[in-house]
Order: sequence, then C-alpha cells, then structure tokens
Amino acid sequence: DPAIEALDLAATAKAAAYALKKAQPSVVFTSGRRSKEDQARAMASNVVKNRKWIEQTYAVSDLRKSCQDWVDNNPDKKTQAEIAAGLVAQFNAVTDSVLGTFSKHLSGEAFDVQPVDKDADAIKTAIRGLAGLGKFLDTEGGLVRWHAQF
Repeated sequence: DPAIEALDLAATAKAAAYALKKAQPSVVFTSGRRSKEDQARAMASNVVKNRKWIEQTYAVSDLRKSCQDWVDNNPDKKTQAEIAAGLVAQFNAVTDSVLGTFSKHLSGEAFDVQPVDKDADAIKTAIRGLAGLGKFLDTEGGLVRWHAQF
C-alpha cells in the first residue's frame, strides 16, 4: 500500500498499519515518521491553538520542559512557523536517543489516523487491538487527534 509505505514506519508500526487498513479499509493515515522539522511543525500547529498543548500532551521530561518553557518565554511568537523554529532549536540541543523517547514519530514507531465520526468506535477498537500497541490517544492536549504508538 503506497500510503502506508510513504509513512516510513518501523517494522512493528508498519505491520500494525497494514493490519488496521485490512480491518478498517476506510482509515486514512495522516502522519508516520517525522523529521525534527516535521515534528516541530506538527507540534506548532497545536500550540497555536493551545499554548499549553506540549505540557498537556507529552510525558514529563527535560525536553518537554524546555519546549514548553520556550513557548511560555516567547509569547510574541504566535505563528506556526515562529513556534516551529523555536521547537526545532530545542530538538537540536538534544541527542537522537532523547528525541526518540520524546516522540515515537521521530523513530517511526507511531502513526496518526484521521479522526472520523462514521465507524469511529469500530476504528478505535481496531487500533486498540493492534499487535505491539503501546499507547493509543484519541485526544492530545484537549484537541481531537488519533495517535497510535508502538
């Protein structure tokens, strides 16, 4: 499936994506592996809507703190591009292994699915039953996001 292959997922997440697509053919994947810049842009789009989104979404860590502190200390930075640039700077200050524990998107061990109303319960049930699933979120920081990580 070209859409799944384009996600550039690690083995367990890729197998899960194929299993989900087989069980729920209507599912639309919106994100897989991300570069630091892609991750910062995705996070920034949420921070524009909720300036506390980072601390409300990510597990406690030094990197979460530095990202949230940057947002809090730069109230004049309001656009997605401005916020993304600040977040990339935080990412560039840490190792790849730290990044991999911060967001599974950075290691290819997570994908996002387009939230839907039609068949939502069946799709969520299918996601929760995927082999190797570590966590499934259907909201992040008060925003509707369907995120599966492995």
